[in-house]
Amino acid sequence: MFVPDVSVILPCAGFGTRFSAPYPKELHCLAPGVTVLDRSLETVVELAKNGLNVRLVVVFGTHKLETVRYLARYSETFQMVFVYQNESFEPGLDGAIRSALPMTQGPVALVLPDIVVSGADSVVSLLAALRHTEVTGWSVVAAEERDPDILQQMGALAVVEAGGILTVGAATDKPTDPSGFNAFWGIVAAAENEAHRLPDVVGKGADSPLAGAVALMVEGIVNYNTPAG
Repeated sequence: MFVPDVSVILPCAGFGTRFSAPYPKELHCLAPGVTVLDRSLETVVELAKNGLNVRLVVVFGTHKLETVRYLARYSETFQMVFVYQNESFEPGLDGAIRSALPMTQGPVALVLPDIVVSGADSVVSLLAALRHTEVTGWSVVAAEERDPDILQQMGALAVVEAGGILTVGAATDKPTDPSGFNAFWGIVAAAENEAHRLPDVVGKGADSPLAGAVALMVEGIVNYNTPAG
């Protein structure tokens, strides 16, 4: 019987309207045989390389069967569970998370299929983030950002340093007023007993559970909203 050490939610039910391509944006080719999806999953593959049993919970819609077929290449790397996004939930990312949560076990990471982290040691950033959840309950993989236009499109963070440790002082998804924020997250990790609050990370009108989370900074995070990246 497969018992996961960690579960990873991969929400693939979006329509990618801003991407404006005749194919799912996560399947956009970055190099021969390498898509955005492959790059976004590099940190998850690293978990398996370190001996962890990974359950990948893929949330999709009928328009994403091409992505489902593509993920077959990872069938020997992860245990994969495919879940249709429940239409009774919110249609956005919080609804995708709610659809996936019943299938998760152990600590849970939220990895977005169109977000790629980069820089030295970025491939092990998720592994490090999961280890921090054992103590703090929450952690994020984040990148420094001061551009207000970018912060308004992302999960904005106010990262502060205390005692040599970077933590999240405040967090808001796609803030109307980005002043006071200096970074954004690319991956979120939560302890098993905290994972039920993951929808609040991206939900409107809810207090973010990321306040107090450990922030692991990487050199860059690319959001592939357009074919140019």
